[in-house]
Amino acid sequence: MNSIYKDIQDAIINGEKLLAVLIDPDKFNIENTSRFLKKVNASIATHIFVGGSTVAEIITGILVEEIKKYTTLPVVLFPGDVTQITDHADALLFLSLISGRHSEYLIGKHIEAVSKLKNTNLEVIPTGYILIESGNITAVEKVTETKPMSRNDIQNIVDTAKAGQLLGMKLIYLEAGSGAKEPLTRAIISQVKKELKTPLIVGGGIKSKIQLKNVYQAGADLVVIGTAFEDDELFFDKLRK
Repeated sequence: MNSIYKDIQDAIINGEKLLAVLIDPDKFNIENTSRFLKKVNASIATHIFVGGSTVAEIITGILVEEIKKYTTLPVVLFPGDVTQITDHADALLFLSLISGRHSEYLIGKHIEAVSKLKNTNLEVIPTGYILIESGNITAVEKVTETKPMSRNDIQNIVDTAKAGQLLGMKLIYLEAGSGAKEPLTRAIISQVKKELKTPLIVGGGIKSKIQLKNVYQAGADLVVIGTAFEDDELFFDKLRK
């Protein structure tokens, strides 16, 4: 079986930029899966992320099974909780909320997940998750009871990302949060990227092709877009292959 993480590394070496479409089971109508995936497959998307802040395992599992009927793109879990882990996906971002100080989201939830992962075929990818203020109170902030990092304290964001790498995390994920008013600034992304050897994921607030291009140019290796597609599926037409 091909390693999704290795594919990400290879893409970076080859100068390729990656795009993940985030599907939140709480907001997605499963009856629209075939039509929605047809648009995904025709776009420049390279991955599908599935996850939300409050959704249950059974819903996630059913949705992932349905998604895989209509695409060959890798399906990666982006879970808000242990309950969202399902073997039907290809990989799991094993998220540690390193921007916060709530022990449950730094290590507690991971311990809970161990029994579910013992016999799994999922590729588990340790990921340092950094929530950065966006102008809105996000679901992540509410659920985890942690505060996002200030956009103005770039050095603190850089140091946090670097600490995640030094702890052995294979991916660093900078997140402005679902429904962010604006994407993260070029300064934040570029300065974090300069300090990292690990692939950099960026998500939140990206609603146009120009914003997507700017985030890539700033240093993002993989960009995650969710809300823009939820609000306007015509956005896919702007990102056709």
